Amino acid sequence: MAEQNVDLPLPEAPCLAAVGEEATAAAAADARAGQQLSSCTAKKMCPWGCPQLEAEPILDNTQLLEFQVRSRDIDWKLYVRPLDVQVRGEAVYLDRQSDLLSNHRRRSARRELLVCHDMMGNYLTDRHYHSSQKYDDYRFLHWSAVDYFCYFSHNYVTIPPSGWLNAAHRHGVPVLGTYIVEGSTGSKLLHEVLASAESVHRAVTAMTRLCLHFGFEGWLVNVECQVLPKAMPNLYLFVEELRRLTEAQVPSGRVFWYDSVVSSGNLQWQNELNERNVRFFRASHGTLVNYSWDDRSLANSEATIQREGAPPHRLFMGLDVFGRGQLGRFRSAQTLARIAARGFSAGIFAPAWCFETLQQFNYNIRDSSGDESVNAAFLLRNEYWWARLWPSLATHPYRRLPFYTNFCVGSGRNSFECGARQRTGQPFFNLARQELQPSVPLGGNAEHSFDTAYAGGCALRIVNYVRAFRLFLTEFQLPQGILLLGYAYKISAPDQRHALDVVLRLCPPQQPTQDAYIFCGDYGENVITQDTCYISPVGGALPASLLHEQLPLERGALGENWRVRYYLAKFDGPVQLQDIGVLGRRPDQSTSEAYIGAIYVHGLQPDDWEKAQPSHQINIPLYSQQLWRQHEIIGNSAA
Repeated sequence: MAEQNVDLPLPEAPCLAAVGEEATAAAAADARAGQQLSSCTAKKMCPWGCPQLEAEPILDNTQLLEFQVRSRDIDWKLYVRPLDVQVRGEAVYLDRQSDLLSNHRRRSARRELLVCHDMMGNYLTDRHYHSSQKYDDYRFLHWSAVDYFCYFSHNYVTIPPSGWLNAAHRHGVPVLGTYIVEGSTGSKLLHEVLASAESVHRAVTAMTRLCLHFGFEGWLVNVECQVLPKAMPNLYLFVEELRRLTEAQVPSGRVFWYDSVVSSGNLQWQNELNERNVRFFRASHGTLVNYSWDDRSLANSEATIQREGAPPHRLFMGLDVFGRGQLGRFRSAQTLARIAARGFSAGIFAPAWCFETLQQFNYNIRDSSGDESVNAAFLLRNEYWWARLWPSLATHPYRRLPFYTNFCVGSGRNSFECGARQRTGQPFFNLARQELQPSVPLGGNAEHSFDTAYAGGCALRIVNYVRAFRLFLTEFQLPQGILLLGYAYKISAPDQRHALDVVLRLCPPQQPTQDAYIFCGDYGENVITQDTCYISPVGGALPASLLHEQLPLERGALGENWRVRYYLAKFDGPVQLQDIGVLGRRPDQSTSEAYIGAIYVHGLQPDDWEKAQPSHQINIPLYSQQLWRQHEIIGNSAA
């Protein structure tokens, strides 16, 4: 299925000035939005700080029931892309996450990951549609491991900001808001809702309306106050009705319960699933267990799950990254491994710990204009922390073609188009501009560079020049066996000994015991050998209809010496693209740097193939010459 195009009025121009249709569509979307915004004009950039484009929490039941939000008249579909349910496939477990030579993928018993984003109270610069110029702010990048993303605050009803919705939805991740009641104020609000079945229904209807209006998928319900025993039946009704209506009206709707009050109405965190809180488990899609559990808690939860006849992945054991109740921080992987060993899912609280705690080391994380030392330190800590967790996490492969990314993380010191810096030269933090991110942590293989970029705000700078490494785990089906690959790259100093390849690993459809590697570099001529092929880029012009609009095939360099390569290959049978990786080579003493700035992959039809000149076509006889490599698969693997 072709990628669903969503015109969002993002503050960036198309790469090619000649692309008039996209500009017209975006302008029309802006004009429609402009008609709705009393304090905004139909321009590419809405005024910074426009209150109608800001996310805000709901503080009481009057606001909730009467839909008293500043953006009630805004059509948020113009600003929030819908959840992309086609972009990725079923999660698999990787034996070696970044090793491109490893084809071992296990589809073990299903486990899921809920990420609960709670940073300094939230609703910071991320609350506005255009966000800010604080380019070093916290960004979430490792979406391929995440099944649900919750935006959390300690306000009564938390509505996720549009930037987080756009970034998560682009990667196929549903987003949850938070319903939380705490202390005496929260108790009053909750008991107003629980006063009758009718009041429960009104609240549930209002919460469902919020999901539909703002474009998020459901709720984490957190009742952290005493509940009157006589109100308990209506609390169960509230959770059951919220689940029922969310399922019925909200696409991909989900409702999760947080381990808090028990059947008596007392606030007693159980840190496990047992007979005192199991009814909430039954009423919701899953329970997020408080983080102060131990091995006995795990055993008790396992016994309860078995009695219920429920799948273990519906129980999310809490892991607080700050280390409350369990090992956290850079030892979080040990806690996650204990959860995984029981087959439970995990709920990670506050992964922004990697950013927030930088201030303990004298980094100024509150500089409104951003700080490169903060940016670099956060990205380094973040990659290291997630890399340690990955052996216990499942990875969702990308599965839809065409596939394109420019690696933008949703921020930059400058904005780039086709390698050229935009004249404004302003830094930006805007998660709506985040593109598809690598499937696995970069580890010591590559780093984000904000000094240069092909498009957006950053590129990947190659660090590992020893061996090929994985960037994207994929399940791209090419039934016609025709592949188009394009990528943008840059080498800082000309040196023929410094080379950069994009490496593809293919297999016959659903046959992981065979594979072949295609090294897409510049070899002068094409070399077709057993299980490994080395191919060179198209030497002339391709039909414009085959090119990606962000990757023009230019002779010579683009802005700041960026270059674009295209490859057009036909295999003698259907293939499945399993992995996309990179191989960098340079002399040991070289200080030259290599960057990759964008990747484009598409599966073409025979008519497309015929449009290209024969000299631009590469035929690879994987089947007729038996070029596949045959090997054994260890354990329960999947293609």
